[in-house]
Amino acid sequence: MAETSKKTLAGKTIAVLATDGVEQIELQEPVKALRAEGATVEVISLEPGWIQGFDHLTPDERIAVDKTLKTTDASRYDGLVLPGGVANPDQLRTEQAALKFVRAFFDAGKPVAAICHAPWILIEAGVAEGRTLTAYKSIRTDLRNAGAEVVDKEVVVDGGLVTSRCPDDLPAFNAAMIQAFAEAPRSGRREAKSEEARPSAH
Repeated sequence: MAETSKKTLAGKTIAVLATDGVEQIELQEPVKALRAEGATVEVISLEPGWIQGFDHLTPDERIAVDKTLKTTDASRYDGLVLPGGVANPDQLRTEQAALKFVRAFFDAGKPVAAICHAPWILIEAGVAEGRTLTAYKSIRTDLRNAGAEVVDKEVVVDGGLVTSRCPDDLPAFNAAMIQAFAEAPRSGRREAKSEEARPSAH
């Protein structure tokens, strides 16, 4: 159908890596934008079930997990989204499985979009050095210390890496993310070994 052909991400599968403490809007709005362009989007986390989304410091909705790091592989995906919040990337950057998952996208030359505090994960994964990016103001010194060039702009694109500062930047972030994911070649992916049993609605 003509409508389907206009969807720039049709046939692509995108991973969103997140855990408890994720800034809810920084997960939900990119997911909505990606699905509107025809992408299949899967929320990947440390454990099955649900993760707790936050509106800044206030607990908000719970978000269903599609797969865990133990039951999927970066090779299945065409791109990666790293939403922010404070607690979310702070937890993920201490998990070796999460860092390995993120590094795999950079090693394969696949696009990655990270917003707010999420570039903390890039530091721990060893992929921030030499990159030009932006992030939430409180972690910019950390990024500079890791060898990144940090600029204060609503969105920065460095090769396949897309970064933004905060929820106010989401329109620019989503547009640049979609373009980066659309331009990347489609990944040859394996079928997942198993699907997580999604819990019943809360």
